[in-house]
Amino acid sequence: MGIQRPDEPVKDASGKSSGAGRLAALDAARGLAVVGMYVQHFALNETNASIVSGNTTLLFVLCGGISYSIMARRSTEQGAGMSAFRARMLARAVFVDLLGYLLILLNTGYGVILPAYAAMFVMALALIGRSTRALAATAAVLALAGPPLMVLGGSVLSAAPLLGDIAGGPMSGLALAPAFVAGMAIGRLGFAESKRTALALAGGGALMLAAGKALGAFVLPGLSRSFEGWLVRVQSFPSVQPDPYAIWPYNVNPPLWNSLLWTAPHSASTFQTMTGLGFALLVLGLVCLVPKRISAVLAPCAATGRAALTLYSAQFVAIWVLKLAGVEYDLGGIPLGDLIVAVATLAAGWLLAQFPAGPLEASMRRFDRVFGGSRPAAAPASK
Repeated sequence: MGIQRPDEPVKDASGKSSGAGRLAALDAARGLAVVGMYVQHFALNETNASIVSGNTTLLFVLCGGISYSIMARRSTEQGAGMSAFRARMLARAVFVDLLGYLLILLNTGYGVILPAYAAMFVMALALIGRSTRALAATAAVLALAGPPLMVLGGSVLSAAPLLGDIAGGPMSGLALAPAFVAGMAIGRLGFAESKRTALALAGGGALMLAAGKALGAFVLPGLSRSFEGWLVRVQSFPSVQPDPYAIWPYNVNPPLWNSLLWTAPHSASTFQTMTGLGFALLVLGLVCLVPKRISAVLAPCAATGRAALTLYSAQFVAIWVLKLAGVEYDLGGIPLGDLIVAVATLAAGWLLAQFPAGPLEASMRRFDRVFGGSRPAAAPASK
């Protein structure tokens, strides 16, 4: 998700300060992802499942990659240099990783992507100096090569949590990296200021989404059955479960190669990534196309996006508390249950927006300054 948020406007390629509109659009897209995740966890039903399941995660990740590029550019423009940016990202990775494991300890039954986010913060440092074209090419390569490596990692790294956060299955950094790196490339563009770029994002996203849905409906079911049949013939499966106490590699499960053709949410196959990333690009493009005169309709979403980390973490705590109390919290079966959850999430985001920053956002920035050596950005000079 879009955990890190730039707080100051940045300059576009022409040198003009145009970051305010960019940040507003980014916050709105991130806020919609927050709302979608709450609907998925508290009010999922047959109607909204195809919209929010899996897609909201990739929208979060895409926004995170955009923020990453904007923050790197701002660090350079303010004279801090890339060394300060790297220190800040490493500190932020530690903070997010620790928070993620605390949420995992609650054992709510839902996947926590914060450890994968921490891994991406670190891995993306190797790409921050690359060109926009190189970032786009890297995202495409990761979408094709990442799933097989992720499936292999889910097998051989299943007993190594920290390494698993990097490449250990569909909730690892490698599985989410295509969307993050695509976001890094988009962060180099004036996506909120140029209607042409926004239309390209929305149009390209719509095509990817349609192609993914068509493949999932008409091509992949038959191809998957043929592939699974071939795997049964050529791959030998152990007659007993691997011993978790045996030495490596005798303690690992066989790779689930058949998942390479899955389209289920969070399967992280090339096809599911294409569908979810298409959805994310479509949402981002549409948000950027909202005319300024009616942009106030996105204000609640933008407010929610500014407190993304706090709201993301709060949902796991809420689920944990409700389960302890034995309260049934699934509103998906009641009329307008998903709308109720969406409105409640936006209201919570609006309340948090009344403060300078959300509690966890403020804590993360203090952590940055203490361990990352960064200092608060100077306020823009008044004119």
